[in-house]
Formats: sequence, C-alpha cells, structure tokens
Amino acid sequence: MRPQPGKIGLAATKPMATQRDLALAYSPGVAAPVRAIAADPDSVYDYTSKGNMVAVVSNGTAILGLGNLGAAASKPVMEGKAVLFKRFADLDAFDVEVEYTDPDRFIECVQGFGNSFGGINLEDIKAPECFEIETRLRELLDIPVFHDDQHGTAIIAAAGLINACHLTGRKFEDLKVVLCGAGAAGLSVIELIKSMGVKDENTTVVDIDGVVYRGREGDHGRLASHAIETDKRTLLEAAEGADCLLGLSAAGAFTPEIVSRLAPNPIIFAMANPTPEITPEEVAKVRDDAIMATGRSDYPNQVNNVLGFPYIFRGALDVRARTINEEMKIAAAQALAALAREDVPDEVAEAYGGDRLQYGRDYIIPTPFDPRLIHYIPPNVAEAAVKTGVARKSIEDFEAYRRELERRSNPSASIQQRITASIRKTQKRIVFAEGEEPSVIRAAYAFQNQGLGQAVLIAREDIARANMRAVGLPDDALEICNARLSEHNAEYADFLYEKLQRRGFLRRDVQRRVNNDRNIFSACMLKMGHADGMVTGVTRHSNVVMKDVTLVLEPAEGSRAVGIAAAIGQDRTLLFGDVSISEFPDAEGLAEIAIATAQAAKRLRITPHLAFLSYSSFGNPPGERTEKIQEAVRILDRLDVDFEYEGEMAADIALSPDHHDLYPFSRLTRPANVLVMPAIHSASIALRLLKSAGGATVIGPMLVGLEKPVQIARLGASVTDIVNLAGIAAYDLNTVEA
Repeated sequence: MRPQPGKIGLAATKPMATQRDLALAYSPGVAAPVRAIAADPDSVYDYTSKGNMVAVVSNGTAILGLGNLGAAASKPVMEGKAVLFKRFADLDAFDVEVEYTDPDRFIECVQGFGNSFGGINLEDIKAPECFEIETRLRELLDIPVFHDDQHGTAIIAAAGLINACHLTGRKFEDLKVVLCGAGAAGLSVIELIKSMGVKDENTTVVDIDGVVYRGREGDHGRLASHAIETDKRTLLEAAEGADCLLGLSAAGAFTPEIVSRLAPNPIIFAMANPTPEITPEEVAKVRDDAIMATGRSDYPNQVNNVLGFPYIFRGALDVRARTINEEMKIAAAQALAALAREDVPDEVAEAYGGDRLQYGRDYIIPTPFDPRLIHYIPPNVAEAAVKTGVARKSIEDFEAYRRELERRSNPSASIQQRITASIRKTQKRIVFAEGEEPSVIRAAYAFQNQGLGQAVLIAREDIARANMRAVGLPDDALEICNARLSEHNAEYADFLYEKLQRRGFLRRDVQRRVNNDRNIFSACMLKMGHADGMVTGVTRHSNVVMKDVTLVLEPAEGSRAVGIAAAIGQDRTLLFGDVSISEFPDAEGLAEIAIATAQAAKRLRITPHLAFLSYSSFGNPPGERTEKIQEAVRILDRLDVDFEYEGEMAADIALSPDHHDLYPFSRLTRPANVLVMPAIHSASIALRLLKSAGGATVIGPMLVGLEKPVQIARLGASVTDIVNLAGIAAYDLNTVEA
C-alpha cells in the first residue's frame, strides 16, 4: 500500500477507547461546553483547541516566485507551512485554499470561518491586494491576522539589521537605507525598520520604474507614503553613500558598480529567491568589507521566515491576542537579534554539517534549527501583547512560561529545569577533567556563565588558554588547575600510594598517575574535599574512565556503582538501571541496582514504582535466568525498603495500567516507572528502541552509587551533554533530600 499523500494528518488529543470516551467527545457530554460557550464566547479557548489552531489561507495568486497558479496549486505550499507550525512551535495549522481572487469575496469568505481559529496566516497573495485583504480582515476579525510574506520577512530582516548595525557601529536613526523592490515584503521591511528608528528622509525606495519620489504619478497609497523629496531617479544614484542596500526584487538587480558606490562597511541584504540580486561571491570581487544576507540556505545569514511566524503565533495565541501589532513584531526582531549573539549549541552545528557558528559578519541571524527559538521568541511577543493591551489573557510568571515552552520542544526539560533550579542555589565546585578540549572548555564556561556553579579545568595552562582564545573566550574566563604543578600534588600522591601500595603499585607508579592522569587527579580532588563533583569521558571510553576513577573513589556505603538512564516520552518518564556498569548482575547486584535507581528517582522527584523486568511474568514461563530476579525480590523483602517494587515481569505487563486484572496480587499500585534490567545488553536494546522507534528523549547514562558525584560523558559528547552532566554531578543523585 502506498504511503498517504501530502504532509499533514489529524491526531486526537483524547482517547476514544470506551463508551464513556465517546459520550464525552460527542453526545451527550459535549452539550455542557456548548452551553458554556454560548453564555461566554471567550470560554471557547477553555473548552476547545481554538487557542492552538492556525488557519493557513491562500488564493494562490503569488505562489513562491511562480506567480498566479491558482488556489489548488498553492496547497502543497500551505501544507508545508502547516508542518512548519507544528514542527517548530507545536501549533496545529490547517491549510485553507480559497478560490476567490476578488478581494471583497476573499475577505467575506475568510471572515465567515476565521473565528473558528486562534489566528489566520495569509500566504502567497499578490500585491497590492494583499495589503487591503490583511488590513480589512484585521478590522473584521478578533484574532491575529498576519500576512507572512510581508511581516515575516520584515521581522527577520530587521533582526539581521540590528546585529549588522551593532557590528559596524551604526545606529538606526543615522542609517541611510535603499530598498530595491516595492512589493509586499519590501514595503513591510521599510515600515518596520522605520518604526524602529530609521528616519523617513534617510530611506529611498526603488521599484521597477526607478526611485519613488514625491509627486511621481501612478503610485498606490501605500507606496506613495514612502516617497521622498529627491532628485535621484535610478538605483545607481540612490546607492551613492548608502549604508544599507535591501533587495526584495529580482536576480541581478544589484550590479558591481552599485555595490562599489555604497558607504564603507555596507550592509547588503539580497533577499530575492531563488536567486539573489547579487551573490556574496560577486560582492567579494568588488569589496571585502560588506555584511551580506540572502534568502538562500547555502550562504551565511539566511533571511528565513520560519524563524518568525511559528514563534510569533505561539506567543500571540498563548495570551489570546486580538491582533499582532508593531510592538509584537519589534519584540520578535529584538529577541532574534539577541539570540544570534549567544553561544551556539552543538545541535545547531550538527544540523549544519559540523560548522561552528559564532556571532560575527557571517552569523547575524539565528538558524532555523536552533532549539532555543521556542523559548526565546514567544515570551517576548507575548509580553509585548500584554503591555500593549491586545492580550485577552495575561502571563503572571514569564520565567515559568519560558520553561513551559522549553518542555514543549524538549521533553527532558522538566528534569533539567528541576536540577538547574536546585544547583543555582548551592554553587558547587565542579571539575572538568579534560580541560584542554575545546568542547569541554565551552561547556565549563557555559556551566559557570549560566550561574550553575564554579568550573575548574584540569589542564596545562598554555594549552587551555590557547584553546580558550580559539573558542572566543578571554584567558581568565575559567580557573585552570595543572595537576603536575598543583599545591596538593604531593598530598594526593601520598593518599593514593597508601590506598594502592598493597595492590601492586609502586610509589613512582602512583606519582606518575597523579601527574599525568587527569581522571585520577580529579577524583583525588573530590576525595580530599577540594571539589564537589566531576565530569569526564569526552576523550576516553567509559570503561577506561571507570577503572581510573574507582582506583580513588569507593562505592557509597551500602551501595554499588550503577548507570541509570531516563527515557522521556510525551506521556511518561521511565528510569532504567543498570545500563552501563554491571554486565550480568547476580541477585544481590540486582537488588542493589534497584535500591540505587529508586533513590535516584526520588532525588529527581519521581515516586518510584519499580519493576524487575524479564521475559517471564511471575514464574511463567519458568527458567533458570528468572531465578536470580526472584531472589532479588526476596532480598528487597528482607530489607524492608521504602518504595514499591515487583517482579519478575514482562515489560508490557509492567507498563500496563490494567495488569492487576491478570495479576491482582501485584504490589504495584500504578504502572512501573523504574525498570531494573536483567543485563546491560537488554537495557541497551530497550533504550535504543524507545529512542529510535518510540521517539523518546534519553538522558544518560547517569552514574550513581560512588562516594562522590562523578558523571561520565559519552565519547565525543556535545557541549550541551557535558553541561547537563556537570549539572547532574552538582545535583548529586546519591543524596535524597528529606
């Protein structure tokens, strides 16, 4: 059977498994919200999905750069737009293709269905009709109406312009701007940057007939409003001494001569698609001081509307805004500009072939795959809506709102946020053992700069400082500790020799390890109380790291080292143990793993309901491999632990809310959320299946059970992973708060 055509479908948000579900979904239960909405129309946001729904509407009169091909031909583009709304902002968007090209009939049609949605995104409607359509629909409808071809481009271009001015030392009020292309997008860009401070007299608009000057005949009202007193009549003349050249016209519109006439350090945004007015290569032949942006993804600084519309609607709908005003657009542009100046996470580099992006002339606009967009842009848009009085609903705590948005795109955010909130109060001292690695340096700086704790690099000073400079940090950004030169070197060697002298180690062996092995030295720092936790593993396999660390550190009293992992889905979080240390634990080992994993769950504010997993459930089918699991349960019985546990159980039984129907004697009062695996290989298989086929987000392995907090990253871990593990080390999963 062929796959379903198209890009979108419909998924229910509530189950339809029982007669009661059907009654609530339709009749008779649905009558209650019907009456409530009739009495209070605004309550439709409380009882229906309107507040998360956007209609993407077009008549197909200006599809991409292809022209007027009709409403039906626009459907693939509108479906694609709907997919982007869902992917980037978790908004449900529905494409609506309207056959009317007459503005009056189009407006009447959209007015008829518009209030069924939380917002209207107009798309691919030709100018100048699009201006009238948007203006009148904004007046007629009590929801946001946003023509993305106009305002989306304007917002992204304005964000890039903010940073281009920042890099070249310019101010908006002094900026001399020339716009080539007086269509919907071009005029919207000019109008937005004027509202941000660019002066009318410093702005020249050029269309196909030349400079738009005061008194020129035939210009429609919106275009005429941008006419200026000037004797210049051509783009070449207008470009003389201009600071900024904006293009939303056609390929080849900017010639080398035009570029040569611009002021020093010119800002050139050549945004025509698919071929820009001039390419960066062509500009480079004329001058090397230009900052360039295009609409192309294969050049730096792409002006891409997907950076705007999903997040603008997200913020607008979350406060039930009646419109999207200038202040909301400016807030979005300013937030985008600020984000581009932040350090870029590894996920972005991976999405772009490993290139390390850094704020500067070739990176003034964030990239669409930056995971921070969802919690950077909407809060600023929402706050602007509240301040300007167009919001029906206020947000009392914008920091909590940011955390909620982060959880929408990253299911693991709730756990990470809990850890972050706790460790900011304690300010633990965390050792980054591989302190010469650029990724570790960036992670240590991010950890410290975010106020998560104090970072210490174990490294040779000259190499660490050289690498700091290479990643854009000052020499004194982080504390560096050289193991060989440390004032504690002899103390650590004495301690370790006493510990290992009867295990075949000579004094010189121990001294060499303290001097040269950063994991040994870092573990000694923890043991002797000179640091609170450590993170390592980026350059060595975890088993090698574990051998080094356990030469210094012992298991915590009554515990053992255990690797746990969290698999976080949309509706549940599961903790797994052991996933990295004990290959085939015996019964006693399984019991210890259960205790350590349950304790970690409590530390993460998860009430443990623990199941020992197996291929069998309660003795059926029988087998010798299940006997050790049964014995592990009996060990816990004797220990009288303070958490629910049961087993041995098959995975589907453990996770089923109805398993009491078959096994009424089960001690679990709810489906298991802590799973003790019989061996590492089964844990690995289960986690990879959940991640790849089930779409779960996996955190870990997280190491628990040592006397001091140590976290071992995977080989080649990303900066984000290292920071998260440093946070877990500072949080200390071994300690359960009262």
